[in-house]
Amino acid sequence: MKEKSAMITIAGRPNVGKSTLINALVGEKIAIVSHKPQTTRNRIYGIVNRGETQFVFLDTPGFHKPRTRLGDYMVDVVSRSVADVDAVMLLVEPIASIGPQEQGLIDQLRAAKMPAILVINKIDTVEKEALLEVIALYSAQYDFDAVLPISAKNKEGIDMVMAECEKYAIEGPQFFPADMITDQPERQIAAEIIREKMLWCLEREIPHGTAVEITRFAERENGILDIDATIYCEKASHKGIIIGKQGAMLKKISSMARADCERFFGTKVFLQTWIKVKENWRDSQFFIRNFGYTE
Repeated sequence: MKEKSAMITIAGRPNVGKSTLINALVGEKIAIVSHKPQTTRNRIYGIVNRGETQFVFLDTPGFHKPRTRLGDYMVDVVSRSVADVDAVMLLVEPIASIGPQEQGLIDQLRAAKMPAILVINKIDTVEKEALLEVIALYSAQYDFDAVLPISAKNKEGIDMVMAECEKYAIEGPQFFPADMITDQPERQIAAEIIREKMLWCLEREIPHGTAVEITRFAERENGILDIDATIYCEKASHKGIIIGKQGAMLKKISSMARADCERFFGTKVFLQTWIKVKENWRDSQFFIRNFGYTE
């Protein structure tokens, strides 16, 4: 048998479940997940090898109206990820209404004449009869190759998604080595795990004004990882909230992040974290690039 590959973008509005889906497809947690929108900032490749076929799934930031330079970058990532792939998976919620984000993505699909699958996520939250109206609404907007109802959270319909993606595989050299599951460097994975814990532990807008820089990532002879991380926030008042009373919040975030790092890297981790203030870093091209948000 000859090697085949398929590169497929997962696109949708913020908080629709793109990262949960890519984690379910890969079978490992490679993209951070939270209940807050705009969790993913970079394009993340999730790699699945099945037989002679390699699937490369692109997890993209949620398509939204940007308010900062970082937001501009995130939307630009989505636009470029919809082009130059074999197909696009448009992920939507089971709501019989097409919002401006979904309409914008459909317009991009139409302009690129891109093969696309409509994936309706979170079907565990509605009655099955409600899906018919959603399917009819989207099918009238675009000629999707398939419509797949799933629950990424419950891993329901994942095999069906993989089977449909198989149709886009073409013969040719594969993009990544067989033992890779993501293109994200280990430092970036550690930084994203820490940022995820802030998204879960902190309220309101504070987590969206944070970035994480890994200043040390070293493996000892016995396999233990030493990770030093600096958390940047935009205001001095946010620094106090992140640290918490007698350091309790930062300790909680660090403890949760360390446990996830140990699960991912498969070894004991010593994690140290510090907080610094960088006002308005989301509007600074220098800091956006310095924190790894660049192609």
